[in-house]
Amino acid sequence: MNTVKSFQTKSSSANRITTKELVLAGMFAAVLAVISQLSIPMPTGVPITIQIFGVALIGTVLGWRLGFLATLIYLLLGAVGLPVFSNFRGGIQFLLDLTGGYKWGWLIMVLLCGIRPKTGSKLLNTILIFLLPILGTLMDEAIGGLQWAALSGDMSVSAVFSYSIVAFVPKDIILTVIAVITGIPIRKAVSRQ
Repeated sequence: MNTVKSFQTKSSSANRITTKELVLAGMFAAVLAVISQLSIPMPTGVPITIQIFGVALIGTVLGWRLGFLATLIYLLLGAVGLPVFSNFRGGIQFLLDLTGGYKWGWLIMVLLCGIRPKTGSKLLNTILIFLLPILGTLMDEAIGGLQWAALSGDMSVSAVFSYSIVAFVPKDIILTVIAVITGIPIRKAVSRQ
């Protein structure tokens, strides 16, 4: 009986979020809110931003579980109207507009950025540490592009993807790789605390 009770206690405590973790998630949601304000408006309605850097950094530093929580907190704060989205905007309409799909895609991206592979091979782990975030970036571009094409009315999916491949994907892959390189030492410092 004690073994069952001990197992249940360990299992339930492993799933709980500590105060420290909650504070970290909130802090990184705030970091994403600040990074989101750095944008260049474009005539297409899709601004050039470095938000993808923030999402990749959050996943790399916090891991998939807390990274997802931090990104979700950011999206919920914006959805209820706090001006955390680019150009100090807020409201649910910004999750449902042309660029909203890119924001929804961050939830998948941050999960992939936060996976910490343990394959037994240092080389394979290193490759996956970079490959998974790049895959997350591409998935974010796909989700965002689909919503953009669906709502624009004047651009086909192939036209949106062609434009994205030229205008956003190279920049976003570079920003993702920089975020992973930057995030690894920060993750080590945070985990030592």
